[in-house]
Order: sequence, then C-alpha cells, then structure tokens
Amino acid sequence: MAQPQAQSGGATNGSTSNGERQDTGGFKLKFCTVCASNQNRSMESHLRLAAAHYPVISFGTGSLVRLPGPSIDKPNVYQFNKTSYDSMYKELESKDPRLYRANGLLNMLERNRNVKWGPERWQDWQVGVPRLEHNKDRGSEGVEGGVVDVVITCEERCWDAVIDDLMSRGSPLNRPVHVINVDIKDNHEEALVGGRGILDLADSLNKAAIEERERNPAGFDSGNAASRSGFDERVPEIIGEWQERWPNLPAVWTLAWF
Repeated sequence: MAQPQAQSGGATNGSTSNGERQDTGGFKLKFCTVCASNQNRSMESHLRLAAAHYPVISFGTGSLVRLPGPSIDKPNVYQFNKTSYDSMYKELESKDPRLYRANGLLNMLERNRNVKWGPERWQDWQVGVPRLEHNKDRGSEGVEGGVVDVVITCEERCWDAVIDDLMSRGSPLNRPVHVINVDIKDNHEEALVGGRGILDLADSLNKAAIEERERNPAGFDSGNAASRSGFDERVPEIIGEWQERWPNLPAVWTLAWF
C-alpha cells in the first residue's frame, strides 16, 4: 500500500534521520495519546512526541486489546495492563509470521515494544499517582507524577469515553486538562500521517504555553486554573490554525478537569 503524502507542517524541523529531534530544553507540556487498543494510532503519536522530547504517556479505551487475526471473526484478543507487546509479538510470530508481517502487525509490535512494556487502559489510570514503574518507557521523563496537560484521542468514540470517564471521576485534583480529538483512520499509513499532525499540534500548543507561562511560572506548573487561563483561552484558536494546515485530520476540543 502506498504511503500518503505528508501534509505541510512544522513537525519535522530539526529532526535527525532516525526521527529524534534535538532537545532545545525549556518548558514542555505533558501529553497523553489515546486510541482504542493502545496499539497503532496512540503508539505512533506516543513515539513521535517522545522523539521530540515531550513528556508523554498513552492508553486505550477499549475493554480488551484486539488485533486482526486470520479472519474477521477470529481476532487476536489480549488484556490491558497484563500482556506485553513483546509477548504479543512472539505469539503472532509463532502463529503465522508471513501473515502478520504482511499485514504490518509484527512491525507495529516491534515499534511498540521499543516504546513501553505493554498496552494500558485509560479507565484504569490513577491520575496523580506516581508512575515510577514506567521509568523505562519512552517519554516517561516529566510524567512521573501521573498528570498531563493535554490528552489527544485518535477517534471520536475514544474522545467520548475519555470525557465520560473524567466526568465520572468528579475532578478530585481540580486541575484543567485539554482533551482534543484528532480523527485518524485505524491503519498504519494514516497513523503515520496522524502522528506527524499531532506533533505539529503539540509544537503549536507548547509555543503558546511557554509564552503564557512567563507571567507566573510556579502557578502555571502547579496546574492552577487561574494561572493557566491565558493559555486555555488560546487553545481553540491554535487548533483552528492547525486545522487549516491539516484539513484531512478533523479535530474537536473541550476543556475538562482531572
């Protein structure tokens, strides 16, 4: 399958040949990427953001992890939080290496097992609880405290699930979080394009956050709503400008609370 042409955007500025970007230091927003199974779209975006030195974690919202099998009615099904990407890779490689290499699953799992241990479920995430056991994950530096500033989902049903879950939690931390859906078709080619678009969006958001943070760095870093109001008010305009650069990645946004 031919890979779609990348849309314009600043996501690749300063990137090296292996996708890593030079770390310029300074303040960085903390991100979370979410799709259904924490396998394809959220993991491509997780890798892109981590390679750009953003603190990032990722999750899935489904009840189980589902990967294509030999037929549509025989998927490979795994449990969140209990099955590693490495064990999935080895199982599928032993079942039918030709099939699972041809459909891209082995390549995807190879990427994933070099990012973190295994798929995590959003609904099981204990916000604000230290994630010290994830210190080997790509992008883990900066999110050890278990909170993020921006959640980016990759499908509207995942966005709905995240919003519903946040509402049911009752905002115990009283901390604002931007929840943005970037609609990405669930295939390997579109995940690559979506990952570039999400990195471009992250860069735009972070630039504005740096500018607004200068007024009260301590308050901004603590997640204080008043100290972040200037940034919060700018987010819809930033998304609108980004949408013009990435018209094939429809986006919706809301401000929610942890």
